Amino acid sequence: MRKVVFGINVSSDGFYGHTGMVVDEDLHLYFTEFLKQSDQILYGRITYDLMVPFWPDVAKNRSMSPVSNEFADVFTSLEKILFSHTVTKVSDPNTTIATRSLEEEVKVLKKQVGRDISIGSLSIASQLSSLGLIDEYRFVIHPVIVGQGPRLFSDHPLKTPVRLDLIDTKTFSSGNIAHHYKTRREN
Repeated sequence: MRKVVFGINVSSDGFYGHTGMVVDEDLHLYFTEFLKQSDQILYGRITYDLMVPFWPDVAKNRSMSPVSNEFADVFTSLEKILFSHTVTKVSDPNTTIATRSLEEEVKVLKKQVGRDISIGSLSIASQLSSLGLIDEYRFVIHPVIVGQGPRLFSDHPLKTPVRLDLIDTKTFSSGNIAHHYKTRREN
């Protein structure tokens, strides 16, 4: 069965935006390798609008560094599944609008043959965490205190704790630290 994996940047004080984050070549390389393990990315409308058309435009125009351009290429090649009640049409050829509920869609995707299913939105991650459908988490903690921004579970509170087991850590020269966890499944 395929894995559902949530990877995201977080400030040292627990905010999940991009304000003040240390975005460098190492970070783009890390997330490029992460996305290469996936076939799809699940998005809500807000985060989707931040990523598309920005990264497909970078891939087309080759407007950033070679490492960032590679991230753009990998991102652009993946199928993006958009969960939205307001969007009815998209122009990106690799995006489909989900017609099933989030839970149904993920259960169907997990049974298909393929690579991992990535999550690209806090709201999607919060909901799937509550449903017990995330298999791995990758948090890249940045050495910055931003004081404000989006938080995980702010719109969809977690009802019961999710226990995690550490798989790996990686420290970047920037001071970023990536923590890779798998969800502990209680029998």
